[in-house]
Amino acid sequence: MKLPYIAPLNGIDTLFVDERPFTMYGGEIHNSSSSSLQYMDEKVWPYLRDLHMNTVIAPIYWETVEPRPGEFDHSLMEGLVARAREEGVRLVLLWFGLWKNGQSDYAPGWVLANTKRFFRAHLTPGNPSATISTLCEAAVNADANAFARVMRRLKEIDGEAQTVIMVQVQNEVGMLRVPRDLCPDAERAFFKEVPAEVAAHFGAQGTWRDAFREDASECFMAYCYAKALEKITAAGRAEYPLPMFVNAWLEQFPKRPGVHPSGGPTGKMMPMWKKFAPSVALLAPDIYHPDFDGFCREYAVPGNPLLIPEARRDVLTASYVFWAVGQYHALCYAPFGIEDFLNPGAQEEMPEAEGWMEYSVNGKPVSLRKTGPYLARSYELLRSLQELILAHRGTSSMQAFLKACNHEQGTFLSFSTCDLEVRYAEMIPGKPVTAGIVIEIEPGTLLLAGTSATFIVWPKKESDTRTAVISYEEGKMANGQWRRSRILNGDERYRGICLSEYPDVKLIRVYSF
Repeated sequence: MKLPYIAPLNGIDTLFVDERPFTMYGGEIHNSSSSSLQYMDEKVWPYLRDLHMNTVIAPIYWETVEPRPGEFDHSLMEGLVARAREEGVRLVLLWFGLWKNGQSDYAPGWVLANTKRFFRAHLTPGNPSATISTLCEAAVNADANAFARVMRRLKEIDGEAQTVIMVQVQNEVGMLRVPRDLCPDAERAFFKEVPAEVAAHFGAQGTWRDAFREDASECFMAYCYAKALEKITAAGRAEYPLPMFVNAWLEQFPKRPGVHPSGGPTGKMMPMWKKFAPSVALLAPDIYHPDFDGFCREYAVPGNPLLIPEARRDVLTASYVFWAVGQYHALCYAPFGIEDFLNPGAQEEMPEAEGWMEYSVNGKPVSLRKTGPYLARSYELLRSLQELILAHRGTSSMQAFLKACNHEQGTFLSFSTCDLEVRYAEMIPGKPVTAGIVIEIEPGTLLLAGTSATFIVWPKKESDTRTAVISYEEGKMANGQWRRSRILNGDERYRGICLSEYPDVKLIRVYSF
């Protein structure tokens, strides 16, 4: 069986698993959950089963893989893989090695304790941080060696079953608090002529400051991180060439490198990363920001299919998955802390300390328990539509809609036999916003899927005909076929063609006269 891979399907980059198109409807677990298989059994796996996920994103840690130099323990990874098979889900593994969220918190103790061999990045000259420098070749080589051993073992235990379908290398890398590393090695490199490969690719000359001016520090760090992660990623792929990606802590207000990890794979730094980390299949945004569409658009560019390994945790996430899949053909959608969503023992609202990650409507608190049922239904619905989505995406017969801000009242979608007015519902705290997908299965037959929308059928613009609805049905897709339940041609239809706040699917047939 061919390994998972990314390739165009009808001109759209698509993830193939078992040689079939595969969209990851998933979730990322908390950072420390997979450090204990017992904890996973008691606190994680039981609360994932009803979410209709097909993929779980889980970390593995250098500190547990290589607790002493040259001694390797893969038991946590082996347990994760075995349990995922039992649960009938795929895995994406996160390699927490040298850098996680701009820090070196998951490197082994023997690495962190040896500050001479594994030297640190400096915040100011002579002021080392806790983060290992990207210029430390010994550290990068040690990480690459450990990651290669992980991938070798993964091939041994999973090369046939292919439970693990992708790997993320590190997590939200970059230099925090300052724009660039100021350790002696970094200082020397920054004030030299830019490397010949940089000069040739960007048409740049002189030092980094000469070549990139106000962006010099961030471009320098992007080059350093990309080169380091290329070495680590290439070492892993040499053992087992699964698709691998790198995720980004996004550039947000105030847009200053160091506030976000400087040199990380932000949209602005994408050209540097694409050139100098060619073994990395794609760069992926972690989207907690309210401008969801803007960041999707920034990353869904030719040569970089959209993959969202972390998304906000409030109820808006149940709407945004329709937009990510319907508009941008996302390979993956995965809210963070997914084990909390259906766990009655989880905290009802996000603690204040994590409030920067969440953007609730009108400043109201985030409720995780409300998110779970909405997200589960969204996943269930979208997975039932997957064959239709694959058949129609990239064409005018499939169009998505999203209420991105409160003042938007609706939109018009144009299909072969009619135009469709979509009226958006008011944004209400604790409820999904209007979002969904419309698929014209065949001329005059429209499938409506999503949440909180009302539809009005119009004749084609500048047409001299009238258009009306023949039938309005509720039902579901099963095995690629529409299975009708009720026909809503009576009082229900007079109340309007609607999708409720709970993710819903309807089918209408229209005619012109």
